[in-house]
Amino acid sequence: MDNRPAGGPMFRNRMPRYEVLSEDAMAALDKGWRRLVTEIGVEFLDPRALDLFRDAGQRVEDNTVFLDPDFVLAQVAKAPSEFDVQARNPEHSIHIGGDAMAFGAVYGPPFVREGEVRRDATMEDFRSFTKLAQSFPALDSAGGVICEPSDTPLDSRHLDMTYALQTLTDKVYMGNVVSGINAADTLAMTSILFGSREAIEETPATISLINCNSPLRWDDRMLEAQFEYSAAGQPVVLTPFILMGAMSPVTIPAALVQQITEALSGIALSQLIRPGTPVIFGSFLSNIDMQSGSPTFGTPESGLGLLCTGQIARHFGLPFRTGGGLTSSQVADAQAGYEALMTMMPTFLAGANWVMHSAGWLEGGLVAGYEKFIVDVELLQMLQVEFTPLEIDEDSLAFGAHAEVGHGGHFLGAMHTMERFRTCFYRPLLSSSENYERWMRNGGKDAADRAGEIYKKRLEEYEPPPLDDAVRAELEEYVIRRRKELGD
Repeated sequence: MDNRPAGGPMFRNRMPRYEVLSEDAMAALDKGWRRLVTEIGVEFLDPRALDLFRDAGQRVEDNTVFLDPDFVLAQVAKAPSEFDVQARNPEHSIHIGGDAMAFGAVYGPPFVREGEVRRDATMEDFRSFTKLAQSFPALDSAGGVICEPSDTPLDSRHLDMTYALQTLTDKVYMGNVVSGINAADTLAMTSILFGSREAIEETPATISLINCNSPLRWDDRMLEAQFEYSAAGQPVVLTPFILMGAMSPVTIPAALVQQITEALSGIALSQLIRPGTPVIFGSFLSNIDMQSGSPTFGTPESGLGLLCTGQIARHFGLPFRTGGGLTSSQVADAQAGYEALMTMMPTFLAGANWVMHSAGWLEGGLVAGYEKFIVDVELLQMLQVEFTPLEIDEDSLAFGAHAEVGHGGHFLGAMHTMERFRTCFYRPLLSSSENYERWMRNGGKDAADRAGEIYKKRLEEYEPPPLDDAVRAELEEYVIRRRKELGD
């Protein structure tokens, strides 16, 4: 049983936020990022960006922009603190900011895992994960590059991926950001789906991930995509990509200062491109294993950084992205579960507004796992219930049940129970509470085995959401034409 109704409202986290930074700590971080933008600066590998900053009175030397902190804050203040993103099914449209939390699937892995098999991702895998995201109400989006399909041409695969997201789901989807060309194609296809360019500029219809090449560099390909999306009024997630010890110093405060510097500099650029365009303060913050140099996820340090990020984003009045079901584990085992929870719990405690990698992340993001997808959906559904405030009223106090049962009885057959037994508790998607004998009779399957059965059943039961035939035909025509033009 899913605990959010199909097509139901997106999750609102009305619990108190867990804030770990004191006023003195925030003041120290504030001093730190101001010094970094002023004395070290940020590289922008796009002449248009350099021109915009130069024209705005900022000092530019080669590709490095030295920013006035007050100028940065003035630009950040132009970005909306909350905004809407439309889905082609209005029931799946989302709100970004405030107490709203929206969840998307894993993003970017070149490999997939199905049971014991780890292999290159294919376009069929991309479609399958898209269908799974559509089938679970706990997810608000399939995401964007759910996996990287190796069996389609590199120059045109963004067309097939965007088409799949538009037709196999009716939820919000992410734009392609590999280049300015890919971003322009995404915008053109989104304009077809929503009727016009004006319709998506009035209310955004995509969210796109713009990663910083940490430390302190925005590269040309990401900036090309940012220029396209921000000019069209589509929200971009300006995200420092920080693994402490590799892309930032090893201390959490230093990583946070660098994260603020990178995110705010990217946000300032979006506001120079189009004042008032929506942005999301991005965070992807973890650390490396200091013995092996490998990236690690689900660590205490990443969880603490995540909590700090929420407080920092609220300090600047910005919606923020962080968290997910991250793990370094190679398979959907106990490590995958506890590391995913180590990331997802602080995601809820911090109240992240846009949560990527909510389902399917394995092996440090190299792998999209089918079984892990189901494990993560179970985690996500449980946390959405746990973070729903308790309603206490006369009926819920159940005095009448005590009067009926009396001393030493049991409540299993009481009227109060009978009226509520279908909805009183969370019903697990994946977890087993069978006694040992019954569990053995049913095959003695562990969580990964059960997850495998669930995802296969969901794919068998999948039904595509309706789409106007004329719109579908126009999208197909665009994909075919552009594929030829791109030489594929």
